[in-house]
Amino acid sequence: MADNNNEKYELELSNLEAFAKQYPDPNSRMEALKQAAMPFYELLTYYECAIDEVVTKFNILNKDYSLNNEQNPIESIQSRVKSMESLVDKINRKNIPFTIESVVNNINDIAGVRVVCKFPEDVYKVRDGLLLQDDIHLLEEKDYIRHPKPNGYRSLHLIVETPIFLSTGKKLMKVEIQIRTIAENFWAALEHQLNYKKDLPEIASIKEELNKLAEESANLDNRMEILKHKIMKLNGDE
Repeated sequence: MADNNNEKYELELSNLEAFAKQYPDPNSRMEALKQAAMPFYELLTYYECAIDEVVTKFNILNKDYSLNNEQNPIESIQSRVKSMESLVDKINRKNIPFTIESVVNNINDIAGVRVVCKFPEDVYKVRDGLLLQDDIHLLEEKDYIRHPKPNGYRSLHLIVETPIFLSTGKKLMKVEIQIRTIAENFWAALEHQLNYKKDLPEIASIKEELNKLAEESANLDNRMEILKHKIMKLNGDE
């Protein structure tokens, strides 16, 4: 589809009532909607490619550490691209224009990669290894490990830009990366599951308990890291 057509459909989608009047016939309206959505599905595919690039980089880093007789810092890697439904919901919540340009400029977490590490120091080792690569450009960093959120949430968040190489040339894409420890990931997963309902009668005490558990989790991380270094020293690895 030509770019001018993409712009035409995007403008039409910014006003659904006018769009419906322009296509009173249900069949023609459905076809127009498919055409309008096509650029966004293409965009999501580009974000999938960006995820492939970033995940590959993390896997290579993990193997490189093992080649240097270091312990593999990465326990697991998860990734996801927002669904079209989630993307539309976020566009509405942010109250931004329903255009490709607006989405690219205003939404940074369409592509997400979560890296789970064994120890706190591994989080920063993996971060540094990624950012040393000359085709990774750091746009934003938020360190919720050293500066936890009020609810106790801990994780290192990065927004990076990485190139993907298409038949038409190079395209720069943004990826949100979360790097956290096993304990931090365990806490975050359960906090999300336990705290998704906001109208519970004892919600204040539940939040307080979750915050205490986050502190205990962080303390466990630190003690395990100290124990790791003690064992390495006894083995002559440090």
